[in-house]
Amino acid sequence: MLSRLGALLQEAVGAREPSIDLLEAFVEHWKGITHYYIGSTDENTPAKKTDIPWRLKQMLDILVYEERQQTAAGEAGPCLEYLLQHKILETLCTLGKAEYPPGMRQQVFQFFSKILAQVQHPLLHYLNVHRPVQKLLRLGGTVPGSQTEKEEVQFTTVLCSKIQQDPALLTYILEVSTSGKKMVSRKKSSKEPITLPREAASVQDKDHAHSKAPDMSPCGARALSSQLPAETEEPEGVVGESTLITALIGLCKSKKGRVALKAQENLLLLVSVASPAAATYLVQSSPCCRVVTEHLCQLYQSLPPFLDPADIAALEGISWRLPSAPSDEASFPGKEALAAFLGWFDYCDHLITEAHTVVAEALAKAVAEKFFVEILQPHLLHVSEQSVLTSTALLTAMLRQLRSPVLLREAVAFLLGTDPQPAAPDDGPCTLCAHLIGHCDHLSDEISITTLRLFEELLQKPHEQVIHGLVLCNLEGRHYVARGSPEPESYEDTLDLEEDPYFTDGFLNNSFQPSTKPPRAPATNSDGKTAVTEIVNSFLCLVPEEAKTSAFLEETGYDTYVHDAYGLFQECSSRVAPWGWPLGPTPLDPHEPERPFFEGHFLRMLFDRMSRILEQPYSLNLQVTSVLSRLCPLPHPLIHEYLLDPYINLAPGCRSLFSVLVRVIGDLMQRIQRVPQFSGKLLLVRKQLMGQVPGEQNTQAAPGITSQWDCSCWLRSWAR
Repeated sequence: MLSRLGALLQEAVGAREPSIDLLEAFVEHWKGITHYYIGSTDENTPAKKTDIPWRLKQMLDILVYEERQQTAAGEAGPCLEYLLQHKILETLCTLGKAEYPPGMRQQVFQFFSKILAQVQHPLLHYLNVHRPVQKLLRLGGTVPGSQTEKEEVQFTTVLCSKIQQDPALLTYILEVSTSGKKMVSRKKSSKEPITLPREAASVQDKDHAHSKAPDMSPCGARALSSQLPAETEEPEGVVGESTLITALIGLCKSKKGRVALKAQENLLLLVSVASPAAATYLVQSSPCCRVVTEHLCQLYQSLPPFLDPADIAALEGISWRLPSAPSDEASFPGKEALAAFLGWFDYCDHLITEAHTVVAEALAKAVAEKFFVEILQPHLLHVSEQSVLTSTALLTAMLRQLRSPVLLREAVAFLLGTDPQPAAPDDGPCTLCAHLIGHCDHLSDEISITTLRLFEELLQKPHEQVIHGLVLCNLEGRHYVARGSPEPESYEDTLDLEEDPYFTDGFLNNSFQPSTKPPRAPATNSDGKTAVTEIVNSFLCLVPEEAKTSAFLEETGYDTYVHDAYGLFQECSSRVAPWGWPLGPTPLDPHEPERPFFEGHFLRMLFDRMSRILEQPYSLNLQVTSVLSRLCPLPHPLIHEYLLDPYINLAPGCRSLFSVLVRVIGDLMQRIQRVPQFSGKLLLVRKQLMGQVPGEQNTQAAPGITSQWDCSCWLRSWAR
């Protein structure tokens, strides 16, 4: 149409004839639309089969062409003035709401999208554009699965694109004042003009100037109004109720993947460019945080109760941009619902990461209160094992993909409390954390493994409160070190095995060879700490040669793990660097009286599990040692001293990781004597576990071998 108009104009100029009157053509097309409603009697003819779409396109082309011909930048031409003065967009909104003829709403959305995108003049500041835009937004996103979802998301995309170019527009679209309050609170029927924050006076002046433009015949206007349904009054406060946000959130729930994705991108854009006033309004006066959180809760509650924790753990890489897993992966019941839930949680995490601080804080608290506390916590504490398994595995999956520092802070506070305090041995499980630690030592091995995975994931999160609440708050003060006693002169003095209440009488027998003892005089560094090589050798020497298999497999010892160990230690050091941990433990006051020491519920659980490593299933042992492998590399002096230094002088009644392992090895050496052809069976079991030989992993003929080899493997892998 533009090319035709241009050609006609050029011909008119060349023939020295009067130029085409664009305003007359524009009015004629608008009259053509209104005459359809005056003369048409067929209410079933779709809008796309009438001349309405063609006439709307001609009107748009005229507006665009007129703007290109304007010599003075920023001025509205006669056609645009006519559009504004005669409230054509308002009338089109009414036609779209009436959905007459059928499909008219789709045509209206398309016309609004194109006029806002193609006309460069700043239209959104005009009252007669702003008001119909708000009305049209209320028409969209209200009916799930609407036939106009594609056009609705296109319309909101154009609005968000304009806001991205000029972020100040967001406050106008939301109708927010500089104080963050809603500007408009009135009935639709009110004739009072909206005063927008910027260019309000100039806009009103332009509206008055438009009265000079030609009008359609009064009889035509009256006839059109008689054909249209009257708009009913809406309740007080409807106008200005963040209709853009409401529309976007409604579209985010669309079953059409592309529509939902585009709506999510638009909402993410808005919360990231929001000004302080707009952010305050979004939190205080819009349903944004509430609706986003409610959708998360609804997706969680729609999950089937029989989800397998293994399936949940295997479903990795779920992103809000691609919530569905690749089709070639193995499917399982509930996979689609699980992917939808994890995808929306990932979207919430991204919203909180990108949003203005005010919005991020409010949304994170809403997720914590409405989802974590009200929905998830009852499932974690449920008496049903299936409920505990599913909820714990889901929480682990959420922690795995959580990246927002604000939401992580809320998740840690939910799990550990806001101010963890040192625990006492007889404290009951009065907190969620205590209950979860209890689940790690549950009668059900599956619940224990699933909950241990949760803590393993938690230990990897970059939040200091995790390490402090689980471990450090109980080690502060170093009450595990004996006060007032001289430094030991030998290894035997350090262990004092016969007086250790956790030590078994059967340990000091002929099975424990002198060659398994660490050096009698451990080397120390200039700062008085035991040398790392001595610590590593002490742990390695715990396992006697006859209980090792490395010699049969031509392994080089723990050196093969050094590369992995270095990478793991670097990762831990980088994660904790901002926390300002001290380089060494606080010196002890020899005159300070000894106080009872309790390692805390978390370390006590790990020590208890390690002490039963010869009786527990292989998979459970691997998970216990996996948690310890996440804890031990943390570069805090108290963790290194208490967990890794075998030469510390423990206070009476205290146990450490090394003392627990000494007890396990003592029990192991007794069991070895009762297993015929132990070395051959041990090697066979190891090859079966590593998949190097065919056949089932059946170790019933050699009880204790699986757990023994696992203990040996962990001791060697600890050297990482």
